[in-house]
Amino acid sequence: MRWDHLSAPPDEEHPDRAAPATPPLPLALPGAIVRTFDTPDFAGMTFYEVQAKSIINRVPGESRVPFSWTINPYRGCTHACVYCFARSSHTYLDLDAGADFDRKVIVKVNAGELVRRELAAPRWRGAAIAMGTNVDCYQRAEGRYRLLPPIIEALRDFANPFSILTKGTLILRDLPLLRQAAEVTRVSLSFSVGFVDEALWRAVEPGTPSPARRLDAVRRLTDAGFEVGVLMAPILPGLSDDDESIDATVAAIAAAGATGVTPLTLHLRPGARQWYAYWLGREFPHLVPRYRELYRSGAYPPQAYQREVTARVRIAARRHGLPQGGPGDTRRPPDPSPTPTGEQLALL
Repeated sequence: MRWDHLSAPPDEEHPDRAAPATPPLPLALPGAIVRTFDTPDFAGMTFYEVQAKSIINRVPGESRVPFSWTINPYRGCTHACVYCFARSSHTYLDLDAGADFDRKVIVKVNAGELVRRELAAPRWRGAAIAMGTNVDCYQRAEGRYRLLPPIIEALRDFANPFSILTKGTLILRDLPLLRQAAEVTRVSLSFSVGFVDEALWRAVEPGTPSPARRLDAVRRLTDAGFEVGVLMAPILPGLSDDDESIDATVAAIAAAGATGVTPLTLHLRPGARQWYAYWLGREFPHLVPRYRELYRSGAYPPQAYQREVTARVRIAARRHGLPQGGPGDTRRPPDPSPTPTGEQLALL
């Protein structure tokens, strides 16, 4: 897809417009209960409560991710990250990948019940399950719907290994459950922090906790006995890929007690590509030619650029005494009382 031809669909040209008081029900969601909440945190947002038929999903064999099973209790995400790769999944529901993805969230209200039922099925063999790999399971909506506690309880009760990748500090609410689960199975916790510049954060991740709050959560989880890695993603060309930004981010990650850092440059899949291009042209038009060049061949920038950025992160990590992360097995945290050993925990 050529960058030159990217633009937002007509109904996305006014992203600040609030959702209607009585939004229509998407054709792909028959029987959903539609809710809006008259609170500042959920202004302009619509939630579609559905009874899902299944919840533990197999990852397609051709996928490049290092896990085979996922749980996604939400579709759409109130984090509203302009680069989110999962945006295109909303189009399968007759919703758009732009404003609808940010403001129209599908909530699988029976998620906890389904997890327990599917873990108990004779065909289930206890494979590790990844969460937070499509949209964030600790997005703002989780504070109202509380889908994660019964999910973690079920995983704990069946001693089923799992991992969570998040930007949401709400994970701290479930720390007692996570520690209980870690006593009987492998639990891997990772945070996503691509940069620490607050102005950039407000521009590209407006619905997330600040990078400082996320790193504070990393510290609190490590103090509780978990080894927490950080996915330094996405690193944004022209915005957070310079040496100063990389060094400041890696230094903050190291200071938070993370056991490893894994850098990942921005990739722009269909859906995210259009929305990000629309945002970039509005906010940083001088960068459009550079992005046109970097992403002219597809969703990923050239390997040479990726290697260059990764090398600079590696140098900064060595400078600050922080291991570079990588895919691998999850680990159980130590007993609650001791200090973390410093063994590197692989990221999702």
